[in-house]
Amino acid sequence: MFKLRMLVAAIALTGSLSVMAAEALPTTAPAPADNPTTPEKVELGKMLYHDPRLSSTGTVACASCHNTMLGGEDNRPNSMGVNGQTGGRSAPTVWNAAFNKVQFWDGRAGSLEEQAAGPVTNPIEMGMKSWDDVVARLKTIKGYRQAFDLAFGSDSETITKDNATKAIAAYERTLITPNSPYDKYVEGDKDAMTAQQVRGMQKAVELGCTSCHSGPAFNGPGAFQKFPVHSSGYFEAQYHIGKDKGLAEVTKKESDEHMFKVPTLRNIALTAPYFHNGSVKTLDKAVKLMAKLQLDKDLSDDDTADIVAFLNALTGEFPKQTMPTLPGTPGSTFN
Repeated sequence: MFKLRMLVAAIALTGSLSVMAAEALPTTAPAPADNPTTPEKVELGKMLYHDPRLSSTGTVACASCHNTMLGGEDNRPNSMGVNGQTGGRSAPTVWNAAFNKVQFWDGRAGSLEEQAAGPVTNPIEMGMKSWDDVVARLKTIKGYRQAFDLAFGSDSETITKDNATKAIAAYERTLITPNSPYDKYVEGDKDAMTAQQVRGMQKAVELGCTSCHSGPAFNGPGAFQKFPVHSSGYFEAQYHIGKDKGLAEVTKKESDEHMFKVPTLRNIALTAPYFHNGSVKTLDKAVKLMAKLQLDKDLSDDDTADIVAFLNALTGEFPKQTMPTLPGTPGSTFN
């Protein structure tokens, strides 16, 4: 019987051997010491996550771009924010984001709490002028006063930016999709994956895909990776991959140009279109492009089909989501 951690293969990489340890996805995510997960906090976070009143127009919630009814994003090349505005990047999935070392494509947030604070005041995304305005709005909603007190105690003022982002992060840590065919396979069920999926897994390891997409979430140890490694004028003209400078947009350092967070491969079959700019519509095309641009390999159609089959084996079981009842504002509105 397989062990929870087994050696799938050894990868020949730059003259040395790199070992991929196969691990099933954990069913719970670790929480920081200053934000332990509680049912009350998760319930409040779910309310805030789905409440469009956290946006200036009352039309955009976290869930608008990171839809938990689907693959955790919106299947758009570029997400739409307030007043129909769109940014330059595709929304990353929120499913299993708890296992990311950094958040956003450019990794500018070091935690889910930090990430939760950003979109609310981004002028293109949710458009609030400041978190002070958000807090003032929440304080006028009686139901939120009760929910914050339940989650954080009532000894002092509980409706704060810090508590709101902690609650959202606590909810997001429950968004985990375990028990994929791959998870069952590495835990001992040799029939959980098809022969084609096993071939695809072996091919991904042989090519070196898992040198970046490693670990139980297939998102690496948190390091940034350059994309593309191998430039191509032909593909650049089609997909404009190099237009976004990635981490350098934040740090302004030339050395950080085109460095991006390694995205998870979990549930990737459900998160088209692909890449940071959403320029690639299909998974088979994304696989071929990654092989060429990152590894300088030309994949055959058969090898591509096998790897795509393996990636489909990373689709897990989604915990049932029930929509929260948001606290109302009887007789009045913000807009």
